[in-house]
Amino acid sequence: MNPKTETKAISSEKSAQLADEAEQLRIDINASEAGALAPFSPATQEPTRFEEIVDSVTAILGDLPIYVTSFVSEYQRPIVTVGLFLSALVTVRVILAVVDAVNDVPLLAPFFEFVGIGYSAWFVYRYLLRASNRQELVQDISALKDQVVGHHSS
Repeated sequence: MNPKTETKAISSEKSAQLADEAEQLRIDINASEAGALAPFSPATQEPTRFEEIVDSVTAILGDLPIYVTSFVSEYQRPIVTVGLFLSALVTVRVILAVVDAVNDVPLLAPFFEFVGIGYSAWFVYRYLLRASNRQELVQDISALKDQVVGHHSS
């Protein structure tokens, strides 16, 4: 037999076999009648308790940015106040730790005490002994207060 003829015979047998299989698998669909197709049926299984919890948690986490934004916009002043209070508390703790570390250095604590006593004596002599100097101190304090608060005396 010729190889070309043999190939044609095999392919025609194969196509006939495939046509028979397709005929067996053919399904007739009549779309002219309403309801000919089966309706979609959702899963009849009830969601478990775990799935309900997961659904509620994901819903809350999905809305979390909205909750946080509304909370911050509503309570902005108290949040800033608490933040400033906590930062002041941390600052005081750090300062106390530094002072404690300095006090542990030999001869440094007595030296700082001596400097503090000397500065206090100078301050009393300079500003507190005479009435004119006390008036000068009050003016300096009010000028500093005006600079901090933002009032300028012109």
